[in-house]
Amino acid sequence: MTFVWAFIVGGLICVIGQLLMDVAKLTPAHTMSALVVAGAVLDGLGLYEPLIDFAGAGATVPITSFGNALVHGAVAEANQHGIVGIVTGIFEVTSAGISSAIVFSFLAALIFRPKG
Repeated sequence: MTFVWAFIVGGLICVIGQLLMDVAKLTPAHTMSALVVAGAVLDGLGLYEPLIDFAGAGATVPITSFGNALVHGAVAEANQHGIVGIVTGIFEVTSAGISSAIVFSFLAALIFRPKG
């Protein structure tokens, strides 16, 4: 049943993104920004962690999880280190994912030789 809920929740997040582009006529960049902000706001309100506990990868894979990670890391580090922790927490939590994206994109570019 875990897989079903992950599929449904992840699909609903994607449907929201698609509706933002089709109905609200937002560009993909604006849609992505809106979903990141939505994830950040939901985490700030304490609603995103229960969603992750319920849906697993259905809530951690979509872009809303990036907003969640930013706020979650900033709040956790701010509690430990004060104001400086807000900035360091954002980088600490997201650095592994961003670094992986850069490295794997570079490796894919080497293997598949994109035409610029």
